[in-house]
Amino acid sequence: MGLFDGWFGPSSSSGSGSSNESDPLRRLDPKLRDYLQRESPIKYTDDKPSSTAGSAQQQQRQHDHHAQLLEQQQQQQQQQQIQQRQHQKSASDAAATAAAAAAHNLNEPQVPPQSLYPDGRYADIWKTYRPLAAVEAETKTDHEKLMDVLDAFKERKAQIGRAALENCADEQMDWNACMKSGDLVARMTMCRAEVQKFEHCYMTQSRLLKALGYLATYDRPPAVDEEIQMRADALYHRIREQEAAIAKAKEEGRPVPTFAPLVERGGKVAAVEKEKEEEIPAATAEAWRGKLEKLPEEQRAAEEEALRAERRANLELSTKIHGLWEEQAKERAARKERGEQTLVDKVRGVFGA
Repeated sequence: MGLFDGWFGPSSSSGSGSSNESDPLRRLDPKLRDYLQRESPIKYTDDKPSSTAGSAQQQQRQHDHHAQLLEQQQQQQQQQQIQQRQHQKSASDAAATAAAAAAHNLNEPQVPPQSLYPDGRYADIWKTYRPLAAVEAETKTDHEKLMDVLDAFKERKAQIGRAALENCADEQMDWNACMKSGDLVARMTMCRAEVQKFEHCYMTQSRLLKALGYLATYDRPPAVDEEIQMRADALYHRIREQEAAIAKAKEEGRPVPTFAPLVERGGKVAAVEKEKEEEIPAATAEAWRGKLEKLPEEQRAAEEEALRAERRANLELSTKIHGLWEEQAKERAARKERGEQTLVDKVRGVFGA
């Protein structure tokens, strides 16, 4: 029996316990049993201490955790791939849109705004078109450029007169109506009351327009001029109300009311750009003082601001003229360096012009 005991293990005794009886491999050699446990697809486990089961559970948890990490990594990779595809698609769409727009612009004929056919007809004729102002600017002489600056200043003054007439349209209509269908006394006096009313409106409107910056010669949109014109008309009606209140107070023997100046010093209006003023010469200040003393108290503030506005406009005009002269001097110097000096340049060089 010793041989069989070597192969199948010792015979179980009564004191081995019930745990060994439940083990199907209890009679095998320990080495053979270990080999069978390693190679057999069905694992037979005996009732070992709980440490073996605990280690198996720990390995299972590690395996599950590793599988979960792998799944998360796969999901992240899939999301990155989706984002990359979306980015590539958006980039390709943008490139296609830009290419289509460029092709559309190339295919669509370009015509200047002066053309009566914005759809591109006769675009081949408009290729060499240049505005008349650009062509004339290149061929203008120095004298013509200087006259352009002076004409622009004169045009601004004429525009003040036209704007004042527009604001005094009601007074002018009253004057015309008086001349056509007025009573005998009005006709004999040549509608003096209506004429004085119109002249007062025209002079006051002109002062207000100058004080608010309408005389400025710099380029600006027409909407700014319209805003200044409406502002001047509103201030004129307020002046009329103040004059009526002063006249009524004098008739009733009450103290004459005082009002704040309608036009602030320096023309602080939203539509007018503030400019720095140089020190006013004494002679100019004395001449202004003489003009202001001849006017009623309520009209002096507007007249003073009008005088200051005229001085600012004159300073701006002189600045432009000096800038034009400097530009002409640079052009003459450049022509002299290139050996293209004209007869006029030589004459000006002799006289130091």
